[in-house]
Amino acid sequence: MEVALVVLTVLVGALLTTQAAANVQLNGALGNPAAAAALQLALAGVLLVVVAAAAGELPALTSAGSVPAWQLLGGLGSALYIGAGIVLFPQLGALTSMGLFITGQLAGSVVLDGFGLLGLEQRTPSVPVALGALAVGYGIAAIVRTGRQAGACPDVRRLTMLYALGLVAGAGLPVQAAVNARLRTGLDAPFGAAVVSFGVALAAMVVVLAVVLAAGAPRPRPAGLRRMPWWGWAGGVVGAGYVTTTLVAVGEIGAAPTVALTVAGQQLASAVADHRGLLRLPRRPLTVTRLTGVTTLVAGAALIQLG
Repeated sequence: MEVALVVLTVLVGALLTTQAAANVQLNGALGNPAAAAALQLALAGVLLVVVAAAAGELPALTSAGSVPAWQLLGGLGSALYIGAGIVLFPQLGALTSMGLFITGQLAGSVVLDGFGLLGLEQRTPSVPVALGALAVGYGIAAIVRTGRQAGACPDVRRLTMLYALGLVAGAGLPVQAAVNARLRTGLDAPFGAAVVSFGVALAAMVVVLAVVLAAGAPRPRPAGLRRMPWWGWAGGVVGAGYVTTTLVAVGEIGAAPTVALTVAGQQLASAVADHRGLLRLPRRPLTVTRLTGVTTLVAGAALIQLG
């Protein structure tokens, strides 16, 4: 059982690359990033409602009004992450985008643990964690440098903003996880907490969609969905599967191994997608420098999570 769960955890991490690429296809079909993100979140939310119903956890949603308001806001991390993926993947490629997300994710985890924020136990960074942070820094620097050499977004100012967006969106994931953990305790229903999280994310993205439409953004083109590849609908399925699998994995093999395994899956899949030009993404060959960056980043992630 444990071996199968380890393999499944790596797989769902790898499928996050597919999720981001699928969201890019949704954006291309609809012609509006906010609408694409909202549709993906709605699909994931529906699937999680089905899972929560099967687990008998829907009645727990009635207790959502009794928990502190901040515990309901974890879903904002999903909205930011999905929106950032739609923006970054076409411009930076899968490997660089996922590398930025992972670096932000790991940095956020270290800060949360180091200061004991959001109810987490305070943990002083150890030597392996420090070494892991250095390895992650070197790895993402190598990946970003080769991405620039491949011709991704030559405008330095815009490129800096894109990098910052990737790091912030990645850092939002551990914050979301910590907030959702408190919500899960308050509701005593892990899948019910996931439903609330995605519901909040969807509501936030609907507000964003209304604002950008009022500001003159192009209206969504539903007719474009007919020309979208079948796997363009996979984002919601992957999102729901990722949440469900990691909820189970954390309980069975621990939080740190779960994060390390999903990070490995993300980087391996994004490296292959970039190198082969899969999922309609621009082809960016996997050079020795990029491969070294990927390997170092994954090793650093393992040191941080297991140290």
